[in-house]
This record gives sequence, structure tokens and C-alpha cells, in this order.
Amino acid sequence: AVSCGSGQTCLSPCQFLRRQQVLQLYRKILRAIREVPAEQDRRYLKDWAREEFRRNKDATEEDAIRMMITQGNMQLQELQRTLKLAKS
Repeated sequence: AVSCGSGQTCLSPCQFLRRQQVLQLYRKILRAIREVPAEQDRRYLKDWAREEFRRNKDATEEDAIRMMITQGNMQLQELQRTLKLAKS
């Protein structure tokens, strides 16, 4: 991230795309959590997701970010699989 003047930071095209990927993953996870039947489980998963993303929000290492996105997608798929099984 580079300073753009007036206190703003500019993202490189690569950083911008990565940020979009992270936000998209976060939205997908929250959407999937809404399908969880038990209120208590929903709250727990939402807090967990929020905390995971918050904890890693300052990550800058490209490989680490890519790995976290991959892990997040795998966890999302696992949640979706579990929800699908619960419905059947």
C-alpha cells in the first residue's frame, strides 16, 4: 500500500483484487452461517468468522494471504457440506 496524499493509502491492482477476494469470502461465509438452524451455533460461528478476519486484517505477506483465502474457502465448503447433510 502506498500513500496517496490526504491520509489515504492506495492499493496496487494486485492488492485490490486480493482485498476483493477476501471480502467476497467473508460475505459467502456469513451467508452460509445464516443457514445454520441453531441460533447459538449461528452466533458462535459469526463471532468466530469475524474474529478470524479481524485478526488477520493487517497481513501483508502475499503467500500467507493466499493460503488464508484457500483455508477459508475449504472451511466454507465444509460448512456448506455439513448444512447440506443436515437438510437431507
